[in-house]
Amino acid sequence: MERVDSPHSTPGPLVIRHASPGDADAIWDILRVVLAAGDTYAWPTAPTREQGLALMHPPGGHTFVAERAGRVIGTYYVKANAMGPGDHVANCGYMVAPEGRGQGVGEALCRHSLDAARGLGFRAMQFNAVVSTNLGAIRAWQRCGFAIVGTVPGAFRHPAHGEVDIHIMHRLL
Repeated sequence: MERVDSPHSTPGPLVIRHASPGDADAIWDILRVVLAAGDTYAWPTAPTREQGLALMHPPGGHTFVAERAGRVIGTYYVKANAMGPGDHVANCGYMVAPEGRGQGVGEALCRHSLDAARGLGFRAMQFNAVVSTNLGAIRAWQRCGFAIVGTVPGAFRHPAHGEVDIHIMHRLL
């Protein structure tokens, strides 16, 4: 368990820890809201609870939650981005509850994941599909040392903006 104080946070520390089975409802509550918006993940927008929780608990991955005052307000997973000769590069997916947005929670999760990935032996981290309209996330990931290393034109069907680009972002650990 790690306490993180963000300059953007509301009073009280943000505690980031491994997810437990008892966190499933809180993770599902965050996941279904984020996916229903359809503007940040190339995942189904209306998965079943079982499907959604499986996405946040990938095989071979590690899932974490962020809580403040005992309430889970964010979650992420870290896993290998590829198999075999590419398994030294990590991949993560982050989600923040609506009430936790704008408080630096996503960036705190990312910074925590960099340390977690190093501890798991990863040598780099790559995000495969950062939606170009998700400017807050792009800025946060850049503050965490990520660079846009590629852009795939029109690869994401955004509910408000139509087909928009996705960025591939990467950094060494």
